[in-house]
Amino acid sequence: MNAPIEPVFSLARQREVVAALQAALPQHAVLHQEEDTRPYECDGLSAYRQLPMVVALPENEAQVIAVLRACHRLNVQIVPRGAGTGLSGGATPIADGVVLSTARLNRILKLDAYSRTAVVQPGVRNLAISEAANPHGLYYAPDPSSQIACSIGGNVAENSGGVHCLKYGLTVHNVLRVRMVTIEGEVVELGSEGLDAPGLDLLAVFIGSEGMLGVVTEVTVKLVPKPQQARVIMASFDDVVKGGNAVANVIAAGIIPAGLEMMDKTSSRMVEPFVKAGYDINAEAILLCESDGTPEEVEEEIARMTEVMNASGATAIAVSNSEAERVRFWSGRKNAFPAAGRISPDYYCMDGTIPRKYLAKVLLGIAEMEKTYGLRCANVFHAGDGNLHPLILFDANTPGEFDRAEKFGAAILELCVEVGGTITGEHGVGIEKINSMCVQFAPEEREAFFAVKRAFDPAFLLNPDKAIPTLQRCAEYGKMHVQRGALKFPDLPRF
Repeated sequence: MNAPIEPVFSLARQREVVAALQAALPQHAVLHQEEDTRPYECDGLSAYRQLPMVVALPENEAQVIAVLRACHRLNVQIVPRGAGTGLSGGATPIADGVVLSTARLNRILKLDAYSRTAVVQPGVRNLAISEAANPHGLYYAPDPSSQIACSIGGNVAENSGGVHCLKYGLTVHNVLRVRMVTIEGEVVELGSEGLDAPGLDLLAVFIGSEGMLGVVTEVTVKLVPKPQQARVIMASFDDVVKGGNAVANVIAAGIIPAGLEMMDKTSSRMVEPFVKAGYDINAEAILLCESDGTPEEVEEEIARMTEVMNASGATAIAVSNSEAERVRFWSGRKNAFPAAGRISPDYYCMDGTIPRKYLAKVLLGIAEMEKTYGLRCANVFHAGDGNLHPLILFDANTPGEFDRAEKFGAAILELCVEVGGTITGEHGVGIEKINSMCVQFAPEEREAFFAVKRAFDPAFLLNPDKAIPTLQRCAEYGKMHVQRGALKFPDLPRF
C-alpha cells in the first residue's frame, strides 16, 4: 500500500497561492500548514495519498467563485471535495494544487412539500435531507451505504445509488437542477424545477462527471412519499447459480422491487456476527428483496416474489413482519463494508455493473480468480441492476498483497466488460479505474470524453488526470497488460 507522499511543491508557489486565496476567503478558511492539510490527503480510497499544497474551505457561493477565479488566474489545479467518502480516489489531491472543500456549504435552503422538492447546498449530508423531509411524509430516495456521512455534492459528482436504486433510480434520476461554477468563475444552472429543460441535457452530462466540469453550489432534488408499508423477503440458496438466476427471474416476472440485493456465503458469515441480522450462514447466496407501497400492494407483491423464489430453488424464505425486522434484515447489507474489518486487516472494494443474466457467471469467475491471486473475496451486489461490489480481502503489511489485490480488481472489471457490462456503477472512475477505461473504451470514445472536458475546462485545471485516460497512459497500460485484457472463462457455464 502506498505511503503518504510528502510535499513536492515549491514554497514560493505555495506562498503565492495562499496570498491569493486569503484575499478571497477569511484567513481561517485557507489551510496550508502540513498538520492542517494532512486530513485531506485521500478520500475513502486510502491506499493512494497525496498531501495537497493548500486547502480552501469556502462558506458560500461568492467565496467559491473567488477561489476558482484566483486559481484560474494563477493556473493552479483544483480538486473539488465533498465529504471524502468516495471510494475511487476522485478527491485525491494534486501535489501542487488546491483542494476545494464544499463541506461548509451545508444548509438546506428550501423544502417544498407541495412540489416535493428540496434545494440544498452541496455539503448537506444525504441522510439529512430525508430527516428534514420526514415530518412531511417524504424522503430522498438514493441511499448509498455511506448516507449518514456522504454529501449531496459528492453524490452528484459520482452519480451515487444505493440499495433502493432499482426502483427509485440513481442520483441522476432524482436531481432536477444543479447550480455550478465553472473554472472561470461563471455561474451556470443546469436543468430546472420543471419536468424538462430547454436545450441539450447537460444536467445528465454533469452528474457523474467527478468534479472535472465545475463545482456544485446548489442542488434541487426530488422527494418521494414514504410508502405506507415496506417488507423484505430474505431467501436462501444452496448454489450461487440458483441465486443469480432468481434475480433475473424476479425481473422477468415483471416485478420491480424497491430493493434487490445479493450476498454470498463469505459476506453473510462476515456480517452476521457483527450485526446479528438473522442471515443463514450456511447458504451459498442470500437474496434480500423488498416490496413497498400500500399494504395491499405489498401483500400481493410479496406473494408473487415468494412464488418466484421458490420456483428458482430457494431453500429457505423469511419475510419481515415488522419495521424493526425489516431494518434488521437490511442492517447486514448496509454494514458489509465495516464488517470486512472483522476478518481481514484490509479490503479493496470494487464496483462494476453487468447484465443481470450474467450474475452467476461472474460470481463463478470471481471464485476462479480467488485461486489465481491467492486472495479471498466477499461479494455483495445491487443485484437488481447488476451493480457488483466485490470486497477483495488482503493484508497491506504482507509484501505484494496489495499489488495482487489491484490486479484481482482489474481482472473483475475486465470480466464485467467481457459480459457486456461496465467498469463502474456508482463509485466513479477517479484514479482507481482509470486504466480499466482503456479496456472498455476505444481511443475515439476517450477523445470524445476529452472534448466535453475541454468545452467546460479548456485549461484542464479541474480534477485533472482523473477518470479519462490519455492515449499515452493506455499505451503504457497495454504494454504491462500483456493480453490480460483478453481474459476468458471458456470453462464456465453459459447462461
